[in-house]
This record gives sequence, structure tokens and C-alpha cells, in this order.
Amino acid sequence: MFRWINNPIAIYFIFLFTFVKHPLPVLKKFFPRDKNFILEKAQLSLENSLMAYMVDFVKVEHLLNNNPLGIMDDTFLKIQSHTAENLSHLSEFYLTLAGVFRYLYYSDNQLQFAFDGQDDFLRYQQQWSTTFKAWTKDFCKHDTFRRAVLELTVFYPDDYSPQMAGLRLSAFITKCFELKIDFQKGIIRKSVA
Repeated sequence: MFRWINNPIAIYFIFLFTFVKHPLPVLKKFFPRDKNFILEKAQLSLENSLMAYMVDFVKVEHLLNNNPLGIMDDTFLKIQSHTAENLSHLSEFYLTLAGVFRYLYYSDNQLQFAFDGQDDFLRYQQQWSTTFKAWTKDFCKHDTFRRAVLELTVFYPDDYSPQMAGLRLSAFITKCFELKIDFQKGIIRKSVA
């Protein structure tokens, strides 16, 4: 009845899947050839610092655009006194942007040969950081983006569900990059019809 008990390979896999956690978190693949794990690891290593940069940049841009005279009201003081501690509400947006970067720049060829002697991990960190900061500057030109980020960080109430702001950020990515992000199919180019 239980022949698999005598099979050491079966016991190994049962033990592996029962008691041992997977060493690398398996994130969502955004497209079929999304297998550049070094790039993904580099992006994940920069998540906290880049999200803090984005929130700080959004706060400054919002104040410059919506309060150019620097009038000290409650909103101004709340934005200025906010420290970026809990950025978990922006994590899904960050992961989606990371997937878009991999799709736009590394979708055809996941492996590159660099003869400059630089470590791939460091090179990917530098490329991703530079691109993320450029995208943040471009995104901050749009009031909907600034408001959604502030809503998820500075003005995040205790009884708030972040889905609406998250949906606005997903729609913003779709509009900016002309890509559709499907939960089952991943990233798909928007068809012009």
C-alpha cells in the first residue's frame, strides 16, 4: 500500500517539501523568459533604499507643485515631518516596476557577457538604480502618481484599504509604458486598436 516509504528519493522530497523552506523566494514571473535571477536579486536588495528615495522625491515635488509659497498648513507640516518607515504598501508597485524593467531591457537576452571585470550584481544594481530614479522623476510630473504615493505613505489612515491607490499606480504603469499587467499572463504589450 505505501511502497513510497521504501523509496529514499520519495522520502527525500517529502522531507524537503515538508520541513525545509525554499532558500530563494519565488517571485511572480512577469513574462515567460523572466529568469535573470541575479538582476532580480539586485533589484530586491535595493528595494528599501529606492522606495525611500521615491517617497522623499514625491514629497518634495508635491510641495513644490502644490504649495510653491511654502505656506505652513497642516498638510505641509504632515508631509515635512513624515519619515519613510513603513513602505510595505508600495512593495507591490516596486516589484511591478522591477518586472517592467526586466521586460523592457532584458526580455530577449537574459545573459550578457561583460568584459570590463565588473561584477554582474553590482552592474545590475547600478543600472536599476539609475533607471528607477529617472522613472521617479518622470512619474512625479503626474499629479495622480504623487497623490497615490502620498496616500500610501504620508496620509495612510489606520482603517484604509490600499487597493484603490494600488490600482491607480497599476493603471499609471499601464499608461506610462503601454504595457498591460495581467495577473495570470504577466506583462503583455498593449495592442493598439
